[in-house]
Amino acid sequence: MIKFGTGGWRAVIGDDFTRENISLVAQAISEILIQDNKADKPVMIGFDRRFLSEIGTKWLCEVFAANGIKTMRMKRSAPSPFVMHTVMKQNLYCGLEVTASHNPPEYDGIKVIVQEGRDAPVEVTNRIEAVIAKISAVKRMDYEEAVSKGLVEVMNNPFNQYIDDILAVLDQRAIRERGLRVLFDPMHGSGTYPMLVILNTCRCTVDLINNNKDAYFEGLYPAPSEDILKDLSDKVVKGGYDLGLAFDGDGDRLSIIDSKGRYFSMNQILAMLYWYLHEKKKWKGPVVKNLCTTIVLDRMAKDFGEKCIEVPVGFKWVSSGIDKYDAVLGGESSGGLTIRGHIHGKDAIYAASFVIEMVSVMGMSIDDISDMISAKYGSTSFVEKAVRFKAEDKGRINHAIMEEKRLPAFDVAVDKVGYMDGCKVYFKDGSFVSCRFSGTEPLLRFMAEADDAKNAKAYVAAFEKLVSEIV
Repeated sequence: MIKFGTGGWRAVIGDDFTRENISLVAQAISEILIQDNKADKPVMIGFDRRFLSEIGTKWLCEVFAANGIKTMRMKRSAPSPFVMHTVMKQNLYCGLEVTASHNPPEYDGIKVIVQEGRDAPVEVTNRIEAVIAKISAVKRMDYEEAVSKGLVEVMNNPFNQYIDDILAVLDQRAIRERGLRVLFDPMHGSGTYPMLVILNTCRCTVDLINNNKDAYFEGLYPAPSEDILKDLSDKVVKGGYDLGLAFDGDGDRLSIIDSKGRYFSMNQILAMLYWYLHEKKKWKGPVVKNLCTTIVLDRMAKDFGEKCIEVPVGFKWVSSGIDKYDAVLGGESSGGLTIRGHIHGKDAIYAASFVIEMVSVMGMSIDDISDMISAKYGSTSFVEKAVRFKAEDKGRINHAIMEEKRLPAFDVAVDKVGYMDGCKVYFKDGSFVSCRFSGTEPLLRFMAEADDAKNAKAYVAAFEKLVSEIV
């Protein structure tokens, strides 16, 4: 069964991520475009560096071509934000990125991008699933035949406008004068080229690690988490770099390492960038975050006389919130952010570029900037844990927590409980804990934040205990 989650359709290669199912997705989208009289513009198709991603784009092109729909196919790997940018700038109806983002190496998937370069809303992905269920036959045209007939346009190097649009909003002079030394870890992913061009244009000294194509990502998750970035941290310190940058597999998630080897999560990056954009660049407006993102943004927005808008998990909710409230930026703790005026999706290249500018303009190290923020708004502890569950247990867990609204016993006074996306408990001291099902894997995710690390861990442990009692 092909099911779309918050980050698109993802499945295990060879089990469900197969040529047959990839072709079914393309056939369904083709039929929808034809039904809606939207088949007159090409479909943009990009891919990351996973095992089946590149050949998967050819299988997609074969189906679109057989349905009379032209495709613009990347010749080289490209990050997801680039595909979103292209769909937006060329006013296309649809784009696809073959990727499983930060999922384990055995996964691959497809992100669907719609008009204006947005993540496909649930109405669109539900419709794709419904059409797939009714497909009796898939049309195919040989790839080389499709190319010869002009139904596939192979794009050799279309990055210029994307890169130029980022460079246009940066303070390049400040970055050039600072002369930062950067160690960049793209995690064997597709975000390397545009980031390198931007850093080199701004006269940064850049070295690379983990840039070779490795479909197994050295057996690790291609996710820039603290435990996976130990090697980058060590090399930043030993090499005397000003900072390290790390992306996930498709270049939309970012983490930072400072000169002392300290890891900076997206929660910290969001807080620093909101402060920098609002206070230094004078970009006024609220901030948008998903419900599993740091409470420091709430404190900061209150101090600025702004609002912090909370939305469900899934970056489409963040980007739509930026539009609706004219927010300065929006993001999520899992590693993604975007800034007002850019694409309607998360972009590690854009975010990293502004981190480089922030450090250069302020003349401070990334750790000094973070310490300044913590001194004013508090230092919090963020704890997250993912627990796998058996398929047959999901209904039981959902019924108990989301319908019967069972809660653990907490030692801290509860202010309110929200069920906008999973279950989130807000405590009167400002801390929180959330419990929700992953939209891309069979996981139950717990997240908690508090001023005291002991409390945050206790919140997660309490929810874990409750789930163990349920199953």
